[in-house]
Amino acid sequence: MFIDKVKIYVKAGNGGNGCVSFRREKYVSHGGPDGGDGGRGGNIILRIDEGSNTLFAYKNRKKFTASNGGDGKNGKMHGATADDLILPVPPGTVVRDAESGAVIKDMSECGDFILCKGGRGGWGNRHFATPTRQIPRFAKAGTQGEEREVILELKMLADVGLVGLPSAGKSSLLAAISSARPKIAAYHFTTLSPNLGVVSVGGGRTFVCADIPGLIEGASEGAGLGLDFLRHIDRCRMLIHVVDISGAESTDPAEDMEIINQEIEKYSPELASRPRIVAANKIDAYDPELVDLKAFEKYIDTKGYELIYISAATGENVSELIKRVSDRLLTLPPLTIYEKEYEDENPATPKDKSVTVKNVNGIYTVEGEWLYRFMGTINFSDRESLMYFQRVLRDNGVIEALENAGCGEGDTVSIYDFEFDFVE
Repeated sequence: MFIDKVKIYVKAGNGGNGCVSFRREKYVSHGGPDGGDGGRGGNIILRIDEGSNTLFAYKNRKKFTASNGGDGKNGKMHGATADDLILPVPPGTVVRDAESGAVIKDMSECGDFILCKGGRGGWGNRHFATPTRQIPRFAKAGTQGEEREVILELKMLADVGLVGLPSAGKSSLLAAISSARPKIAAYHFTTLSPNLGVVSVGGGRTFVCADIPGLIEGASEGAGLGLDFLRHIDRCRMLIHVVDISGAESTDPAEDMEIINQEIEKYSPELASRPRIVAANKIDAYDPELVDLKAFEKYIDTKGYELIYISAATGENVSELIKRVSDRLLTLPPLTIYEKEYEDENPATPKDKSVTVKNVNGIYTVEGEWLYRFMGTINFSDRESLMYFQRVLRDNGVIEALENAGCGEGDTVSIYDFEFDFVE
């Protein structure tokens, strides 16, 4: 099954927690703290799979979570670093933020891409020993791994796109000029998914051609199959418009071309402006009583297109078409690579230090993403750790926010299930 667009949720692993531990060997005096650090959480990594041309692997499974890092242990033992979770994607996959639609990464010609970074491991208590604090009874918790919802959208890497009405002969032409073997039959919508073929020009030169199925009138509104597959010619440097000139399907090839032109224009005016060669196919079966070639050629002249009569079935002028396309590609810009649009802010380390304060039945509840993560680093049974907690609340405006909300001496404050009496 051909799947070219999916929405998935990904989450990197959390970092392991630091350890609170002290040396207690009988013959080691002044042993001191020896708590080890937590390990890093696993990353979510996208990797190009050259042998794949569909996102079918993500059809049924939509949630991917990497492993968490190991917690630190006594004896300065570092927690295990979690394995990265690698997600293979076909070349040409564009990764977008699910909420904004902005491009995060174009997986076309690149190495591994870290989509979500694993959380950092927390420090063990050995890092907090000082001349005045020789028995630190607290350690840092590991930070959370990044998480997000993304859309994977496959846009095939093709230099040339074949467009035209069903049964115009696009698949037959692709089979004639490349080693691709698309399904070919004498009925509409034989081709149900895009097909790629590598065309050899000679002298070591090649180009990639894509057969886009299902374009009919109303495709841009969802009719037929075209709307789903028009994205696969977004990158194409030029188009070959295949039109049936025999008269078997239609007696007005100019009208047939206009149908396709309008649908491409509605989908993307920029795509409609790409260079185009018109391949008037089935010239071997042309019936002059059904089709007026002079009127058709006049229409082509008004559009400024380049016209060539071919027969994909007999091979007539197919080599000439390949030569013309190859020569034209030499003058055109390279394949489109989508630039990053998404401003990436690490969700695990938010820059926004704002908090919200609500009075719920006389209890002042404080919430904030950064505050939620900070709470995990505090050992509330240790006096020094509590002093550090109070200092951070004051330095980051939490105390001021409580006072502005009307919190006074003796009022109860709740921060993520930790409650205390407010002292001015």
